[in-house]
Amino acid sequence: MGMIIFLTAVVVEISLAAFCIITKSIHKKVRSIIRIASFVGFVLLAILPVIDWSLRYYALGSLLLLLSIIGAITLIQKKEEKREYKAVLVVLKAIGMTVLIFALTLPAIMFPQNKAVVDTTGEYQIATKTYTYIDTSRVESYTDTNKNRKLNVQLWYPDNSDGTYPLIVFSHGGLGIKSSNESLYNELASHGYVVFSIDHTYQCFYTTDEDGDTTLIDLGYMQELFNEDPQSDIHKSYEYYQKWMKIRTDDINFVIDYIITQAKNNNADMAYKLVDITKIGVMGHSLGGSGALGIGRIRDDVNAVIALESPFMYDIEGIEDGRFVFTDEIYPVPVLNVYSDSSWGILAQRPQYAANYSMLSDTNATTFNVYISGVGHLALTDFALTSPILTRILDGKKTTTETVYCLKTINKVCLEFFNSYLKGEGEFTSSGSY
Repeated sequence: MGMIIFLTAVVVEISLAAFCIITKSIHKKVRSIIRIASFVGFVLLAILPVIDWSLRYYALGSLLLLLSIIGAITLIQKKEEKREYKAVLVVLKAIGMTVLIFALTLPAIMFPQNKAVVDTTGEYQIATKTYTYIDTSRVESYTDTNKNRKLNVQLWYPDNSDGTYPLIVFSHGGLGIKSSNESLYNELASHGYVVFSIDHTYQCFYTTDEDGDTTLIDLGYMQELFNEDPQSDIHKSYEYYQKWMKIRTDDINFVIDYIITQAKNNNADMAYKLVDITKIGVMGHSLGGSGALGIGRIRDDVNAVIALESPFMYDIEGIEDGRFVFTDEIYPVPVLNVYSDSSWGILAQRPQYAANYSMLSDTNATTFNVYISGVGHLALTDFALTSPILTRILDGKKTTTETVYCLKTINKVCLEFFNSYLKGEGEFTSSGSY
C-alpha cells in the first residue's frame, strides 16, 4: 500500500508540474485544492479501512494534514498570486515534494501492512501474555545505574486447555526481538507447547516492559556485532563470544529457573500451571541459537535444542595456532541445526562454524542438520514477512524460495523434532535439504 500511495503522489506532482509549465502559472489555488483533497482521500482510506492506520503512516499523515491546513488558509485568504512564474522553481518544488513524500512513505514501503500469514495446523487456540522479570542475582552490565537486570518475556500457550505441556524457551538473534519467530511460536502452541520468548535487554532492537518503558539496543553492543570478524581478528571475536554467551546463557538460565519456580507456585498465573517442567526444549536464531546450544551443555534438565543458523560459540574453549579450539565432548542432548544459503555452502570456511561443519558428518544418532535453499539468514525469521525489502538488503540476496513455504518448512521440522524428543511421538527423520 505504501508503494501505491507513493506512486500516486508521483503522478500527482508530475501532472501538477506539467500543468503549471504549460499554462505558465504557479496555480496556488489549484495546488491548495489538491493538497486538501489528498488529505481527505488519505483519511477516507484510513476510515474504510484500506490502509491500516499505524506508526508507519504517522509521518505521512502529519505532512498531508499540514499541507491541507496551509491550502485551506490560502483559499480562505483569497489573495491573488503575486509570485512570478519560473519553470525551474516549479520543477524543483515537484522534485522536493516527491523526495519528501518518498521519505515519509518509506516506513509503509519497507514494512507493508498486508503481509502474508502462516496459518497454524494444530488443534489448540492460542493465547499470549507478556511479563517483566527482574533477576535480583545480577546487576545490569550495560548501564552504570547499579540496577538489577530486567528481562521482558512473552509466552504463547494453548488456550482453554487442561493438563500440562512441554516448555520451549526461545532466544532471538543479535538484533532481533522476542516476536522474531512468532509464526513458529504459534505453530508450536497450537500443537500443545508453552513457548516463552525472551527480549535480551540491550541486545535486542528494542524492548518495552510492563510499565510501558522502552529500552533501545546498546550502541556499543551493536558496534561489536558489526565489527566482529574472526578472519581478521580472531582474539577480539573470542572476547566478544565469551561476553555474549555469558549474558545469553545467564538470561536463558534465569528465565527457565523462574518458570519452573512459578510452575510450582500455587498462587502463580494459570499459564505457568500449563508447563510440564520435566520436558524442556530450548531454541534460538543466530546469536540466540548459540546461546540455546550453550544451555544444552549447561543444564541437565534440557531435553532438546534447535539452532536456526547458529555457531557453537559456547563450545569455543580458546585459540591455538590462530584457530578456535572447540570442546571435544559429544553434544549431550538431541540437537537440530537449521541452515540457509547464508552459511550452508561456506561452513568449512568460517572459523566460528567449525563445530557445525564437523557435525555434518557426525555419526551421533541424535544430531540433525536441515538446509533450506533459496533463502538467507533473516528469512529464517518472520522478518521476511514484516519487511521483504529489508530482508533482501540485509541478507544480501534475493529470496528465491517463497517466504511462507520457508517458514512453514521451519515450523514442520521444528514441530516434528520436538514431538519426537519432548513428547516421544515417533522418530525424527526430517534431516536433509528442502
